[in-house]
Amino acid sequence: MLNKNLIAFALLTGLGFAASAQAEEFLDNRWYIAPFGSYVNPGGDRNGDNAGYGAGLGIGKIIDEHFNVEVRGFYNGFDDLRDRIGRKGQWDLMGGTADVQYYFMRDKFSPYTVAAIGGMHSNVNGKSTPGFIGEVGAGFTYELLDNLLLRSDVRYRYNNNFDANLTPNKTNEYHDMTVNVGFVVPLGPKPQAAAPEVAPDCSTLDSDADGVNDCIDTCPGTIAGSKVDGSGCALSLELKGVNFEYNSAQLTPNAMAILDGVAEGLIAHPQKNDIEVRGHTSSEGTSRYNMRLSQRRSQSVVDYLSMKGVTNRMTAHGYGEDMPIADNSTEEGRQQNRRVELVWGQ
Repeated sequence: MLNKNLIAFALLTGLGFAASAQAEEFLDNRWYIAPFGSYVNPGGDRNGDNAGYGAGLGIGKIIDEHFNVEVRGFYNGFDDLRDRIGRKGQWDLMGGTADVQYYFMRDKFSPYTVAAIGGMHSNVNGKSTPGFIGEVGAGFTYELLDNLLLRSDVRYRYNNNFDANLTPNKTNEYHDMTVNVGFVVPLGPKPQAAAPEVAPDCSTLDSDADGVNDCIDTCPGTIAGSKVDGSGCALSLELKGVNFEYNSAQLTPNAMAILDGVAEGLIAHPQKNDIEVRGHTSSEGTSRYNMRLSQRRSQSVVDYLSMKGVTNRMTAHGYGEDMPIADNSTEEGRQQNRRVELVWGQ
């Protein structure tokens, strides 16, 4: 009879490997072909002790992390086994099975168990019969290349020939052990897991280019050119290019285009503090006149931004020529002093 201890050992070995395995993400679902060679140790019920050999081919599909399904065809041959009237001769076994393989893990080395059912045609000295077979066993694959794996398993095979009485003892149940060694050839490229996305270090990023890194910037989206505090929140912004018609509070077309962008920034990234709109002039003209002109110009900016949908509470304040930032004795300096600023309340 078949050495059942050997089968138990094979199953326990597979379980032992599985216990130490670590699961990994699994994406492979390819079809494959699997040629193999077989060594067959017949049970005593075949009236002989000589081993048999054979070969076969499987076609299978990887289902998921644990399961394969496979259809296999095979041929096995035995020499010097006695037939039903005691003559020695050649036994030929041809059959096929439908297999389900359960993989404990998928790695370079992957142990599995297998169960199969199918049919087998037995022939000895001109006497033949179809029969049923069932197999259970354990094995492993070892990945040599992405498209080539070494595979081996040990199986117990049960064969029932339905009252054909091919042997002298007239038994119709046979118990064999098969050892299969071959290759698995997956079809197509091996799926590769996407490289994990590594979040960039926020301390190296400054998304709004305000000089405060993203880790500590509590006011993202600060309008370009703003002076900010240590938390990245705007303190003030000089509205460069926001000019007016000569001796007037009427915004130029270019000034309105600039204010359109400012309004979009204030709406998209609201910093809900109050905003003081400060108007400044150069020293040309009287101080009183410049104070009134700067007030009207700052009010024009407030009105325009409000019209564009800015919801901050804004106040207009004209400072005239009282807060110069450059020398009023030069034209370049006077141009710098004619300016409008947004100043956020704290």
